[in-house]
Amino acid sequence: MLTPEKKPQATTPKDELTYVQKVWQTVTIVTLLVITILIARVAFNVLLMVMCGTLISVYFHGLGDLIERNTTLSRKWAMTISVGGSFILLGLVLWFMGNTLETQIAQLSNSLPGTINNFKAKLSESPVGQKVLEYFAGDDDDSSKKLMATAQSFFNTSFGVLGNIYIIFFLGIFFTSDPDLYKNGILLLLPENRKFTGRYIINRISLALKGWLKGMMLSIVLITIMLFIGLSIMHIPVAIVLALIAGMLKIIPNFGSLAAMIPGVLLALTISTQTAIIVSLIYIVSQTIVSNIITPIIQNKMINLPPALTIISQIIMGTLSGVLGIIMAVPLLAIVFILVDELYVKPMNLKKAQLAAGVDLP
Repeated sequence: MLTPEKKPQATTPKDELTYVQKVWQTVTIVTLLVITILIARVAFNVLLMVMCGTLISVYFHGLGDLIERNTTLSRKWAMTISVGGSFILLGLVLWFMGNTLETQIAQLSNSLPGTINNFKAKLSESPVGQKVLEYFAGDDDDSSKKLMATAQSFFNTSFGVLGNIYIIFFLGIFFTSDPDLYKNGILLLLPENRKFTGRYIINRISLALKGWLKGMMLSIVLITIMLFIGLSIMHIPVAIVLALIAGMLKIIPNFGSLAAMIPGVLLALTISTQTAIIVSLIYIVSQTIVSNIITPIIQNKMINLPPALTIISQIIMGTLSGVLGIIMAVPLLAIVFILVDELYVKPMNLKKAQLAAGVDLP
C-alpha cells in the first residue's frame, strides 16, 4: 500500500540570528563604518601633508637639475647648493625685509578695523548698503560669541598649522635626501609586469608637479613685484605686505586672487573712491597678465585641467581639509587625471584599436 507522504515541517535554522543579535550586529556594522570614515579622513590629511613634502622635494630636485645642467658640478654638490642656497636666500630676504614687514604688518592690523568701520559708514549711505548691513548685522551677544569662536579657531588652527609645517618640512627633507628609496618602495608593491608602467607613471607625475610648481613660483614672484610697484605708485600704505599677501594667495587658484583684493581695496577707500577703483584695476590687470603668461607654461608641463573641475575639486578639498586642501586641490586633480589616463583611458583605447584591427584579445 502506498502511504501518504508527510509534509515537511517548517523548522527554524539553528544558525538564524535572534532579534537582539541582529540589533547588535547592525550597531557593530554602523560603528565600524563610522570609525573607518574617521580614519579615512585623518589618513586623507596625512596624505595631503605627504604631497606637500613631495612638492618640497620636487622643488629642491628641480633646482638641483637646473644647477647641474648649467654647471660642471656633480649631482651631490648641485643638490647641496639647491637646499642650502634656498634656506640662505630665504634667511637673507627675511633679514633685510624683517623690520619693514614687521612695521607694515602692525600698521595694517591697526588700520584695518578703522578702514572696515569707514567702509560700513559709506555703505550705510545708500538704501542697498543699509539692507546689506542689516542682513549681516546681529545682536551684540551673537557678535561676541562669534568673535570668541573665531579667536579660538584662530589659535587652534595656528598651532595646528605650525605642527603641520614642521611635519611637512621634515618629510620634504627625507624625500629629498633619498628619493629612490621611496620610489622603489612603491614599485615593490607592483607585480613584475607592471613595474615599467609604474615607473613611467611616477616620472610623469613628477614632471607634472615640477611644471605646476615652476609656474606657481613664477606667478607668485610676478604678482608680488607688479602689485608692489602699482600700489607704491598709488601711495597705498603697507604696499609690501599687500603685495606679499597677493603673492601667497596666488597659490589658491580662482579664490585666492579675489581674497587678495579685499584688504588693498579697503585701504584704498580711506583715500578716495577713485583710488579704490584704480587699485581694483591694478589687481585685475596684474592677475590677467600673469595668468596669460604663466598659464601656458603650466599647461605645457601639466595636462589641461578643465576650469569647472578645478573649482569643484577646490570646493570638495576645502570642505574635507580646509586651506591645505584648497592649496593641494590642483596638483591632486592632476595626479588623478594622470592615473585615470594611464590606468584606464590608454588601456581602453588600446583594446579598441586591437578590436578594430581584428587582433584577438587575451
